[in-house]
Amino acid sequence: MNELFGTLSDGTPVHRWTLERAGTRVRVLSYGGIVQAVEVPDREGRSGNVVLGFSGLDGYLAHPGPYLGALVGRYANRIAGARFPLDGRVHTLAANNGPNSLHGGERGFDKRVWDVTPVPHGLRLTLVSADGEEGFPGRLEMSVTYTLDERGALGVAYEAVTDAPTVVNPTNHSYWNLAGTGSGAGPGPGVRSGGAGGHELRLAASRFTPVDADLIPAGDHRDVTGTRFDFREARGTGTGYDHNYVLDKGVTPAPVEVAELYAPASGRVLTVATTEPGMQLYTADHIGEPFAPGAGIALETQHFPDSPNRPGFPSTVLRPGETFRSETVYGFAVRRGPSGT
Repeated sequence: MNELFGTLSDGTPVHRWTLERAGTRVRVLSYGGIVQAVEVPDREGRSGNVVLGFSGLDGYLAHPGPYLGALVGRYANRIAGARFPLDGRVHTLAANNGPNSLHGGERGFDKRVWDVTPVPHGLRLTLVSADGEEGFPGRLEMSVTYTLDERGALGVAYEAVTDAPTVVNPTNHSYWNLAGTGSGAGPGPGVRSGGAGGHELRLAASRFTPVDADLIPAGDHRDVTGTRFDFREARGTGTGYDHNYVLDKGVTPAPVEVAELYAPASGRVLTVATTEPGMQLYTADHIGEPFAPGAGIALETQHFPDSPNRPGFPSTVLRPGETFRSETVYGFAVRRGPSGT
């Protein structure tokens, strides 16, 4: 099902699509490929939205900075100095995060209206990023497919091809609050949410990427042992995280489960499986009105920040004749009692 969600200032219509299967309802916008709502039941069987979002298009246009639920690219996360070398040429990007490039620049995938086509139990979103857009080389043809499987899990599959060497690193930027955010359905442009700091996180990562004051990787990967970055055993998330984790599994041909997020208050459980080698954990400490800091938790599956400038990091280079592929699956479950049963 799709409906008109709003209209941009240039008259471009924005539609909202609804997917529903096995107790999960997902609402997706053609603007930014945004996941506006994910509704799943709690331990009492009450369905509620578990991602931060706005009930109207004006909210997203007025508050683009958090990238709520959006598809971001061409390059998720940061590229230092808004420049990178490739095949002997230095490419200069749009600097939209101090001196650095963040999430694809000033007008990344999150601010584009995608073409949307229904597929079995899902939607296929496509766009073309022109050669030189935001400074990135090559004409990139991008597709993202959202699907709900027979268990109600949300799959996000990415594909891209290019006509010239470039770098590609997309992700979805949903903020999760498994206690239920209430957003996406209210009468106003947005809904102020309670915190997600009481959630418990397990993350299969023995190393993380330390960062400097601009959140650019600083030095080599660091062991999490004995630090506040160790989530190999489930524990409360708290706040103060905007860091890339080096997933123990590395790059895989099929999604492998790497994370579990649990909200004791509601009993809801989110699992994350991915083909990607990294995950950015962001506890939304700097999210602004109408949301409160810490209102949600972003688990951004991706390659590492600043990879184009770091030969030792997994490569994000895509060349003509190749197809970029990546897949992440968000699964949902419920724990019935405080013991985790």
